[in-house]
Amino acid sequence: IYLSSGINAEYGGLERTFRFFFQRQKLKGTVAFFGGILVVLLGFPFTGMCIESYGFFIIFSGFFPVAVNFIRRIPVIGNLLNLPGISHVAAKLEGQSRYNV
Repeated sequence: IYLSSGINAEYGGLERTFRFFFQRQKLKGTVAFFGGILVVLLGFPFTGMCIESYGFFIIFSGFFPVAVNFIRRIPVIGNLLNLPGISHVAAKLEGQSRYNV
């Protein structure tokens, strides 16, 4: 609920927020996100939060490459993203392949 309220305030009104959540490519994530909220309210918090997390990932997956690229530029945290196990996950989130030339 806080997420949708914050996006409403940041994104510029109810109409633009509605258009953001109900874009054709984000509809699956929107259904999962708000369905997860419903499952939490019905009394299954762990299951609902897992469903919400899936929906959040689908909705904002286009933003992850930008966020990872930004985090790579932060001095201490950027170095952590270059560690062997973490760098592979970060590259996947960023949309890069290990074999880019």
